Amino acid sequence: MTATPAALADAARALADHLRFHQVLGVRDLALQGDPLGGPPAALRRVETASAGCTRCKLSGGRTTIVFGAGDPEARLVLIGEGPGEEEDRQGKPFVGRAGQLLTKMLESVGITREEVYLCNIVKCRPPGNRNPEPDEIAACAPYLAGQLAAIQPGVICALGTFAAQQLLRTREPIGRLRGQLHRLGSAVVVPMFHPAFLLRNPGPAYRRQAFDDLKLIRREYDRVRGRAPAGA
Repeated sequence: MTATPAALADAARALADHLRFHQVLGVRDLALQGDPLGGPPAALRRVETASAGCTRCKLSGGRTTIVFGAGDPEARLVLIGEGPGEEEDRQGKPFVGRAGQLLTKMLESVGITREEVYLCNIVKCRPPGNRNPEPDEIAACAPYLAGQLAAIQPGVICALGTFAAQQLLRTREPIGRLRGQLHRLGSAVVVPMFHPAFLLRNPGPAYRRQAFDDLKLIRREYDRVRGRAPAGA
């Protein structure tokens, strides 16, 4: 089967990100066979070690701690937000504030627990005032996110909110147009959905219904990549 130009472009970008990650780690030569990083847990530990004390962008000057990520290193489902908030910056863990508590309940509504997924963000340090990360900050963190995805190799990626979806899919389309459908990122499918913080600010039934539709789509794809029949099938 011949690859499409879009698929080849995605593969080239993924390879470039992966090579930048190894450059950050100081790796000069890569084995052409086998697993040079020793499996997902070891690979994630190496990425986290490489991020320790990072000063690659100005966000490092205002952070309390680096919020690297948390969850199952062999997860088939990864959820990605834009950046840590105040509580995440204090605890050093992603999605532990009010939005994170809502996210936990949302996942549980479709039978998914936090323990079986992996949670992280586009940037690993809190932007001042919870503003959107800036291009240089995104570029500085890109090797770490690429390293996380390369280590875990998820089948499904949930992009939480406009910013994360736009960065992962390299588009300027708003979340309202991106959600409700599947997008391809390398070998994974991306399901954009509203960020739980948005749902806290906009608790109307229309947004809740759309969010639940997206959760059901995530659950369907999550079952598919694990070779399981959808619930009720």
